Amino acid sequence: MKIMVVTDAWDPQVNGVVRTLKNTCKELDALGHSVSMISPQSFRTIPCPTYPDIRLSLFPGRAVAAQLDRAAPDALHIATEGPLGMAARAWAIRHDFPFTTAYHTRFPEYVRARFAFPLDWTYRFLRWFHGPSQAVMTPTPVVMADLVRYGFSNVVLWGRGVDLDVFKPQSVQCLNTRPPIFLYVGRVAVEKNVEAFLQLDLPGSKWVAGAGPAMAQVRQRYPEVHFLGVLNQPQLAEVYASADVFVFPSKTDTFGLVLLEALACGCPVAAYPVTGPLDVIGESGAGVLQEDLRAACLQALNIPRARARAHAETFSWRASTLQFLHHLSPRSTPTTPTTPSSQEHLAVEPLSF
Repeated sequence: MKIMVVTDAWDPQVNGVVRTLKNTCKELDALGHSVSMISPQSFRTIPCPTYPDIRLSLFPGRAVAAQLDRAAPDALHIATEGPLGMAARAWAIRHDFPFTTAYHTRFPEYVRARFAFPLDWTYRFLRWFHGPSQAVMTPTPVVMADLVRYGFSNVVLWGRGVDLDVFKPQSVQCLNTRPPIFLYVGRVAVEKNVEAFLQLDLPGSKWVAGAGPAMAQVRQRYPEVHFLGVLNQPQLAEVYASADVFVFPSKTDTFGLVLLEALACGCPVAAYPVTGPLDVIGESGAGVLQEDLRAACLQALNIPRARARAHAETFSWRASTLQFLHHLSPRSTPTTPTTPSSQEHLAVEPLSF
């Protein structure tokens, strides 16, 4: 099947959306499908206001339409609600072409945190954007329920996975500071609630890996914290393996792939009991979820690293990709059909978190 994926989030961005799409495309290719991508790399872009790491494509309508016309895909998936996603949506509606979309991040909550816009305004836009979609793919059952509560009627589950060959327990110690070592990985931005972690009175030392618009401010406020910047996946795996507890202070994530990465490296999790951690950790005992984040951090020190790894092993990018395929809405008979094994057909059912 020829699949076109349209996304406003792509290299050089380092985030969960990009990682999800890369791993999904890799699995789709392994299953015999042909995947094409429309991303900001083919367009003139400008920095997103308040978030310059995100590039917004300028007036992409005609170019997106031309690429879609040339590609003649069997199925169209629109991953984001930015300029490229808007252009692809307009093309699909104009050509009566069925398409699917995805809800990767809590966009309304992020907008409220940055600009104080009421949630209802942004959810109204999202209902308009996703309304014609055959299926809005969401990462967890909790997010599905949230969207239904805000008036969405076409939501489905598209779970996530982790690369267990890259993210694995290792006998390394690249964080040579006073133990215990508490680690945060991700964007350094107001919506990630990073300072809720950095201001905790904890023993040992704190590390942050990542970048974002609040980095300069956070560095100035917390000079005792150690900062690593953006790392590639093998480097990041060594950092997870060197930490004692992975701290996830966000209250706005829909999933949090970094949770799975940390667990896969044997690093237990401390987080708030909110969407994302609740769906990933559940009742596994691989982390501690409490409103008192300090208490969660200290209790997580007692979790065996083998338990964290074992829980991560229950997540698979292959099963996630089969869910994605199951939700696609091809316009016609696929040009290069692939017949998965009977076991893979069974894995199409929604993942259990």
